[in-house]
Amino acid sequence: MQAKPIPRWLALTLLLSISVVFGSNHVAARFAFEHGSNVVTAVAFRATFAFVFVFVLLAANGISFSMPGATRTRGIVIGLFLLAQSYCVFSAVARIPVALALLAFNTYPIVIALLAWLIEGERPSTRAMISMPIALVGLALALDVGGWSGVGAASFMGRWEEIGSGVLYATGASLTFSAALYLTTLWLKDVDGRLRTLLATGTIAVAMLAVGALTHGFALPVDTTGWVALLLVGLCYSAAVTTLFVVLPRIGVVNNSAALNFEPVAVLVMGWVLLGQRMAPLQIFGALIVIGAIVALSTGKR
Repeated sequence: MQAKPIPRWLALTLLLSISVVFGSNHVAARFAFEHGSNVVTAVAFRATFAFVFVFVLLAANGISFSMPGATRTRGIVIGLFLLAQSYCVFSAVARIPVALALLAFNTYPIVIALLAWLIEGERPSTRAMISMPIALVGLALALDVGGWSGVGAASFMGRWEEIGSGVLYATGASLTFSAALYLTTLWLKDVDGRLRTLLATGTIAVAMLAVGALTHGFALPVDTTGWVALLLVGLCYSAAVTTLFVVLPRIGVVNNSAALNFEPVAVLVMGWVLLGQRMAPLQIFGALIVIGAIVALSTGKR
């Protein structure tokens, strides 16, 4: 973790690649859902896979697992918020096009800025105040809430019946993820990121395995495609998280927000090519507005 910093061009290339891999886990989840699996199974599998992956990483590097009891408790609380986020974002992916689910979810920087303003009195910068409403306008265009692009119902109510539940789940994912990030900076900012991830994934895995077992809520894939997709859900997420642990400490002061916000663009392309989830030009324009506004919000000095 103390290796020589890597060149900026290589760092950005790696971060863009990580964004693609993160996006691939959501596309794989949609394939798994279409081939017999369900949200409970996917969340439990991904968390368990990631927990084992990070546990092996820590053990191989001789990292101590010990931590104060209060830190462990706080990590579990944050893990429960991330559990809600994981369940909500996969529920959104199961109901609406993957790109739209991630666009709605990736508005979480707006929520964080508003949380800081509400709780700490830290008024958003001018850049943020401009970026936030622009992002919401772009999201409305991307979701085609008024039926303007002709891809679905031609009225607001009709369109809401088509995408409403998915949008609500994606919004829930944004809210719970924002809460988790806020609490992390408040409680665990000095804890090794790998230990934080171990706590979070362990909490999610134990909770979802228990819920699935007690409610008989697991649904296994019905064919080879579904099993491969479910395996990729865990593999892509674990690989992306682990690579971040290696890359981020070696980037230095380069702001990585723009590169990591490439995920919705990657998913837009993958959803189109692999899932046939096409978007109208107006929706694509709206998606680019959202991404641009979020990048502007995330890359300001504050």
